[in-house]
Amino acid sequence: MKSQEIRQGFLDFFKSKEHAIVPSAPMVVKDDPTLMFVNSGMAPFKEYFLGNAKPKSNRIADTQKCLRVSGKHNDLEEVGYDTYHHTLFEMLGNWSFGDYFKEEAIAWAWELLTDVFGVNKDQLYVTVFEGDKEDKLPMDQEAYDHWKSIIPEDRILMGNKNDNFWEMGDQGPCGPCSEIHVDIRPEEERETKPGHELVNRDHPEVVEIWNLVFMQYNRKADGSLENLPSKHIDTGMGFERLCMVLQGVRSNYDTDVFIPIIREIETITKSEYGRDEKTDVAIRVIADHVRAVAFSIADGQLPSNTGAGYVIRRILRRAVRYGFSFLNKKEPFIYRLVDILTKKMGVAFPEIRKQKQLIENVIKEEETSFLRTLDQGLVLLDRIIAEQTEDTVLGAKVFELYDTFGFPVDLTALILQEKGLKLDEVGFRKELEKQKTRSREAGEMSTEDWTVIQEDADQEFIGYDALEANVRIMRYRKVVSKKEGEQYQLVFNITPFYPEGGGQVGDKGYLESVNGDVTYILDTRKENNVIVHFTKELPKRLDESFKAVVDARQRLRTACNHTATHLLHQALREVLGDHVEQKGSAVHSKYLRFDFSHFAKLSVEELRDVENFVNSRIEGKLPLQEQRTITMDQAMNEGAIALFGEKYGDTVRTVRFGQSIELCGGTHVQNTSDIWHFKIMSEGAIAAGIRRIEAITYDAVKDFYFDNNRKLYEIRDLLNNTKNPVQAVADLQSENNDLKKQIEHFKKDRVVQLKSTLAAELEQIGDIQFLGKVLDLDASSLKDLSFEMGQKYDDLFLLFGSEVNGKALLSCYISKELVEKKDLNAGKIVRELGKFIQGGGGGQPFYATAGGKNPGGLVEAIRAAKNILT
Repeated sequence: MKSQEIRQGFLDFFKSKEHAIVPSAPMVVKDDPTLMFVNSGMAPFKEYFLGNAKPKSNRIADTQKCLRVSGKHNDLEEVGYDTYHHTLFEMLGNWSFGDYFKEEAIAWAWELLTDVFGVNKDQLYVTVFEGDKEDKLPMDQEAYDHWKSIIPEDRILMGNKNDNFWEMGDQGPCGPCSEIHVDIRPEEERETKPGHELVNRDHPEVVEIWNLVFMQYNRKADGSLENLPSKHIDTGMGFERLCMVLQGVRSNYDTDVFIPIIREIETITKSEYGRDEKTDVAIRVIADHVRAVAFSIADGQLPSNTGAGYVIRRILRRAVRYGFSFLNKKEPFIYRLVDILTKKMGVAFPEIRKQKQLIENVIKEEETSFLRTLDQGLVLLDRIIAEQTEDTVLGAKVFELYDTFGFPVDLTALILQEKGLKLDEVGFRKELEKQKTRSREAGEMSTEDWTVIQEDADQEFIGYDALEANVRIMRYRKVVSKKEGEQYQLVFNITPFYPEGGGQVGDKGYLESVNGDVTYILDTRKENNVIVHFTKELPKRLDESFKAVVDARQRLRTACNHTATHLLHQALREVLGDHVEQKGSAVHSKYLRFDFSHFAKLSVEELRDVENFVNSRIEGKLPLQEQRTITMDQAMNEGAIALFGEKYGDTVRTVRFGQSIELCGGTHVQNTSDIWHFKIMSEGAIAAGIRRIEAITYDAVKDFYFDNNRKLYEIRDLLNNTKNPVQAVADLQSENNDLKKQIEHFKKDRVVQLKSTLAAELEQIGDIQFLGKVLDLDASSLKDLSFEMGQKYDDLFLLFGSEVNGKALLSCYISKELVEKKDLNAGKIVRELGKFIQGGGGGQPFYATAGGKNPGGLVEAIRAAKNILT
C-alpha cells in the first residue's frame, strides 16, 4: 500500500465507526504556555480533556502533524542515527470524549491492523499496565481481559508506569495505556529469539506501533490522583512506522514517505544512500529535518533567535552542517527538496503546497546565512588553534564558538582531530549543561491545583460590548516563575477582559470589591480555552461579587492599532498585489507590527501610497461591521481572509471595515475615524520574502508629531532661527566635510614628520630595532605611522601608546621577517600588555592593537614590552 492509501484507509475506517474526521491542527501552538509545538496527537484536544470546551463530536479521528526535539528517544542530536525516530512525524489518532472506552478502542485497533491492513497477528504483541504501588493503582485488569479475548495470553505483556501510564504533564488528565508492538524481523530471527523479549528494548525492528491511552484519572499538583468525571480514549499510531510495516521494509526511511526525498538528496549531492554509514546518517538527517522545517514555516513559524523560531533554526542548521561536513555541500541545497516534499504531501496537507515559494525562500536564506557563519567559525577556530599551547582545547572555548557563533561542536572536533588536537568534551558538556540549566530555570513555572470557589459554568467573554462587569471568581491558583515571581490566576464566570491572542496583547485593569478594595489585573491570557487573569495578590473575600474594569485607555489604543493592521493588510494588497499575505503581527497599545510576504523593499512612493490608503479609510469614517457566529464556509464565500497558521473552528467571527473583511477574534474601534491617523515608522526584511512594517496610530501619532516639532524648533534655535533649516544643515555638513579633509591632511603630514624624528630614537636590542613611546595620535594615525616606519626596516618592533578621550590605546607592529624568525606574535603580546591599561585586544601576528580604561598604565606597558625582548 502507498502511504496516501494507508493514511486514507485509517481515516475511512474510523469514519465508518461514526467518527468525525478533522484536519490536522497547525503544528505551532498559540494558547498553551506548556508547549511550543504540538508534540502528540492529543495536544490539539487538550481543552476537551480538561473540560474547558466541548468537541464538535464525541468521536473524532485525524492525522496530526507533530514535532518532538526533546524527551525520551527524541534528542535532536540523535535523530538520523537510528531508522525510526524523527523530529516531525504524523500521528494517526482516534478519540472518544466520554463515549466509548477500553472495549471498543481495543477491538477496533485490532480489527484495523489485522483485518483491514492485514498485519500478521503472529507478529503483534500488546502491553498492559501492571499497576503501581506508589500511586496505589492496581493492574489494568479490564484492558487485560479485553485483550485476552482476542489474542493469546503469552502475547500480553505487563508494562510499568514508565511505559504504560500516560500523563499529559506534571498535572492534568492521565491514565493507563496499552501499546501494540510489531516484530518485523525476518522469520529466521523470530524463531531464534522470541519477540516478547525485545518489546520496549529499543530494538529497531521490534517497535511500538499504536498506543491506546485510557484517560480516567486527573493528576493533582500534590501528585495524588483523582477520577475524572468522564472517561476518554486517546490513541496515537505513528504513521511512518505503520507505513514501514505495511510496505514490508525494515526502516521508516525505506518507505515511500522518505524515499523520494532521499533520491533527490542523492541526485543533488552526488552521493549514494546505503553504502557508507556517515553518508547515510547525513542523508537521513536532511530528509527528516527538511520536513520539520517546511511544515513549521507553512504553519507560521519562521526561524529566529528566540523561542519556537530558535528550535526551527537549530533543526535547519543541523541539516546544513551534516550536508557541509559529510556530503561536501558548501552552497545552499536543502531548499531544493521542498519541491518533491510538496508533491508528496501537498494533497494531505494543502498548506505546504500553498506556502511552497515562501518555504523555499526562507530555507535558502537561512542556509546562506549559516554557511557564512561556518566560514567565520573556521577563521575563529584557526585563531584558537594558533594560540593553543597544549594538545587539548578547553571546553569553554569550544562552547563559546558553539553558543555565540553557532559553530557545530562535531565539526570543531573533526577539525581539531585533523590538527592533532583534542577537544575537552567534559568541559564542553559542563558548559552546555550550565546553559540548559539557566534556560530551564528561566522558563520554569510551578503551578498549584485550582481552588474551586463555585462550580464552573461555561465562562462567557463580554469584552466586545462592555469594559466593566460584575463578576464572580469561579476558581484560582497560584503560579510561581523566575521571571514574574509569585502570581495568581483568576477565572471569572463572565469577563470583559480580552485575553492575549491573534497577535493582540491581553487587557489590563482592576477588580474592585464591595468595600472598595482594588486588585490590579496585570495581564489576561487564554490557556486551553479558559480566560485567566493574572494578579500579584488575591482579593480578600473571594466569594463576593466584584466589579471587573478594563483599562479603557489602553484598550482603545490597542483597538486602534488592531483595526489599523486590517487596513494596512488591505492597503498592501492594493498597492503591491494580491500575493501579499499576513505572516504575523503584534498589536500593542503603543504600536503595531505587521509581517507580510513580499519580495522587495518598499520604495518611498509605495510606503507613501500605503500610508495614504490607510489614512483615506480613516478619514472615510468606516463603521465596524461584525458577524460573531458565522460558519467558516459562509465567511470564506463572503471574501474573508483567513490567516495562515491559525486554528479556526466551524463557526468564526468576521470583522469588516468597508472592503476589508477578515476572520478575527480581536477588539476593534467602532469607526475608523477613532484611529485619528496612521504613521509608518519603519519597513524592513525579517526573512527571505518576508517584510515587516512597524507603525503607530491615535495619540502615539500626536506624540510623534509633537516631538518632531519640538526637535525642529530646537534645531532652528541652534541655527540662529534660520528660515530654511534643511539648507542650513546641508551647509554645515559640507563645511564639516571640508574641515575633515584638512584635518586628515594635517595628520598625514604629522606622520611623515614623526617618521623621520622617531627613526633617530630606535634602540638596538640584539638584532631587533625597538621603539616604545607614548604619542599624541589617534588609532588610525598610530597604524599609519607604524606601517610607514615598517617599510624601511625588516627588523622593527614598535609599541606606541596614546590617550584618546580618556581611554588608553596600544599599537604593536612587528616586521614580518621578525615574526617568522623570532616566532613573535603581536596579537599575543598586546593581549598580555592590555592588562596594564585594564583592557584587552588582539590582531594579526605582525600588527595588533589593544584598548583600555587606564592611560596611566601606558608607560608600564611599554617597559614590559621592552623586557620581552631583553
